[in-house]
Amino acid sequence: MLSYTRFVSLIPRALMPLCVSLKTRHGTDTGIAFAFADSTTWVVCHNRRIHSHKVFKQLARRGKNSMGWFYGFKLHLVVNDRGEWLAFRITPGHVDDRQPVPDLTQGLTGKLIADRGDISQRLFDELWERGLHLITKIRKNMKNKLMPLMDKLLLRKRAIIESINDQLKNIQQIEHMRHRSVINAMVNVLAALIAYTYQPNKPSLNLTKNQLIILNSKDS
Repeated sequence: MLSYTRFVSLIPRALMPLCVSLKTRHGTDTGIAFAFADSTTWVVCHNRRIHSHKVFKQLARRGKNSMGWFYGFKLHLVVNDRGEWLAFRITPGHVDDRQPVPDLTQGLTGKLIADRGDISQRLFDELWERGLHLITKIRKNMKNKLMPLMDKLLLRKRAIIESINDQLKNIQQIEHMRHRSVINAMVNVLAALIAYTYQPNKPSLNLTKNQLIILNSKDS
């Protein structure tokens, strides 16, 4: 059996095979015209150790979310109603949540359910021209707008992607502060995403074929 030191030194060789494997685990078309988008933090060290941190010094950045300031990256994720990932991207912590959305949603049409961090008239217009309707809750300082009942129901189901982010952190251990190599950290992230795809019971809406037909007919 390999020693721990030898095992760690061989981890980088798994990067490319994991990339290929993850590509084959892409979510399938479920016949329903909406997806969920969100981002979660990937903290690489405690805030008190930012100045002495060296592993991700050239890559990680300070960012802020609803929980406060952090140092690291963001994992942006788009999933379907079955909880299967459709696209993902890793960005530095200071990148705006709206920036990766156009690239992440290439080829998608229908409805994109996102959080308030994705509110942008420019982004809405860009996605609308591609046939993708961005749906978010409004901020407290915004005027209330009429919204179809179906869109309100879909917004209530946005917790599905929050559950996925929670599982990636607490079950697949996608986030920890013990990385000593950038490549090994990426291997850990890819392995966690692949492990998630093999879960028999993913967070999903559990919609039947009849319900899918009803939703699609109302969207049209």
